[in-house]
Amino acid sequence: MAVEYEILSEPPSSIDEKSLNKTLEFIEEMTKNTDSVQEKVLAEILAQNGETEYLKQFGLNGATDRESFKSKVPVVTYDDLLPYIQRIANGDLSPILSSHPISEFLTSSGTSAGERKLMPTIHQEMDRRQLLYSLLMPVMNQYVPNLDKGKALQFLFIKAETKTPSGLVARPVLTAYYKSEQFKKRPYDPYNVLTSPNEAILCPDSFQSMYTQMLCGLIMRHEVLRVGAVFASGLLRAIKFLQQNWAELAHDISTGTLNPKITDPAIKECMSKILKPDPELASFITKECSGGNMERIIPRIWPNTKYLEVIVTGAMAQYIPTLDYYSGNLPKPCTMYASSECYFGLNLKPMTEPNEVSYTIMPNMGYFEFLPHDDSSPITLSHDSPPPKLVDLADVEIGKSYELIISTYSGLCRYRVGDILQVTGFHNADPQFKFVRRKNVLLSIDSDKTDESELQKAIENASELLKEFKTSVVEYTSFADTSSIPGHYVIYWELLMKDSSNPPSDEVLNQCCLVMEESLNTVYRQGRVADNSIGPLEIRVVKNGTFEELMDYAISRGASINQYKVPRCVSFKPIMELLDSRVVSFHFSPSAPHWTPERRR
Repeated sequence: MAVEYEILSEPPSSIDEKSLNKTLEFIEEMTKNTDSVQEKVLAEILAQNGETEYLKQFGLNGATDRESFKSKVPVVTYDDLLPYIQRIANGDLSPILSSHPISEFLTSSGTSAGERKLMPTIHQEMDRRQLLYSLLMPVMNQYVPNLDKGKALQFLFIKAETKTPSGLVARPVLTAYYKSEQFKKRPYDPYNVLTSPNEAILCPDSFQSMYTQMLCGLIMRHEVLRVGAVFASGLLRAIKFLQQNWAELAHDISTGTLNPKITDPAIKECMSKILKPDPELASFITKECSGGNMERIIPRIWPNTKYLEVIVTGAMAQYIPTLDYYSGNLPKPCTMYASSECYFGLNLKPMTEPNEVSYTIMPNMGYFEFLPHDDSSPITLSHDSPPPKLVDLADVEIGKSYELIISTYSGLCRYRVGDILQVTGFHNADPQFKFVRRKNVLLSIDSDKTDESELQKAIENASELLKEFKTSVVEYTSFADTSSIPGHYVIYWELLMKDSSNPPSDEVLNQCCLVMEESLNTVYRQGRVADNSIGPLEIRVVKNGTFEELMDYAISRGASINQYKVPRCVSFKPIMELLDSRVVSFHFSPSAPHWTPERRR
């Protein structure tokens, strides 16, 4: 029997077993009827926005069917839409992309494809995002029971927003969500009780926000059932903050007085009701943190933690060893898949290992198409050629890779997000996808092209040599150094040494360079061996804390603390100067990697 849900269902106003089951039924209904839901979503989008300037130019003439849409509307990139977006940003109120007024712009991550993009959105999209959030805990509750018996310590932050010339707000999607009425006036949900007060989350000063959130997390340490941040890097930053500021935090807890560095009036008022003298807790924190041993610090401080709630897929996978060190190998479920352009779906098996995570795209969130992707024979899209044949959500094939193309209620039509996904299976009639990477090449010296996933794998392989020295790579970035002939890859490493008395030798680090080269593709290795067009790969080890400085620099220039990701390739001169000023040792591949014409990877 069909469950009576509209495509955009109202999130439950209260959470109990009945509403949890109803939410799970909604997921089942959507995923059993993937194609019909998608058809309805497209019809709604075209009916809503068919009279916009953008869509009218393609001669749909009121048509809302797939065939007309696919045959007449082109596949586009951000650059194609930029003239329209700039007009909206400059104050043109005519229906350009959406028939509904653009409420604000959502800014993409500052390090995604090297530029901050403006994504127009409408008020109704906030409800759609809130709906996806409401699906997460009913799914998680199936795997981790009793999450309603405690709280979540999640380090959440906003960024000070900017405005376009027309006065429209431009801010990251999470800032928009945390500042929305849907978040600030959210109904009580026992599965989503945060230790952090809204006043701390909404404080634009990142130090005051982090300090207050950490302080509340320490005060409520026995109530905490899960610890997290948006990205793995954000949680590691929080642990580093604890390591650097535990003495002041312990003083506040011991005396019941708030650090004078906290000047935000709203925080001071709310903390006056939370912070009480607790010398015993302060003594415990001092005992755990004063020795400098941060191994398993998360379960030591928060003993009831069941899992870490962070994104560890894609480029974030490189943080897994460090998270394991701090958490004692706690599970790291990845719960949802979203971007500034659209919220896509969720992980229906959240407790799977990070390298096995697959996301189920919810068919009611937007209209989704898929461009078949093959690294060996990429498809070139031309404005002079007819739109390419894209595959519908329900028709993708297991094992194949695709580039994600979206159409949204906010006015994006057949827009290339830039994500490469691989189909791993189906839940009912709805496909499940593994996030592979962003469709961007990181490094290139000659005809070689190295992407993020390939570089990540090379670093993982090289890191194996460090294990016997109890050392791991905690952060990295790279650049293509063409200042000499031939050019070569430079990889910056920040290392975590658990045993400083037995560090890896220069010879071992030189071998790490060679292992990385052996892991790279045949075009790269041919350039090294046969063509002599690429020089030996170089690793530059930097001082501990260098990447914290890099993040601070990015935030000082306007990056969002929530959305910040370490750039995996750098070229901006001030960043290069910062990195090079922190280098403590240089290492080069001692020989050329193996390559023959017959070897193919």
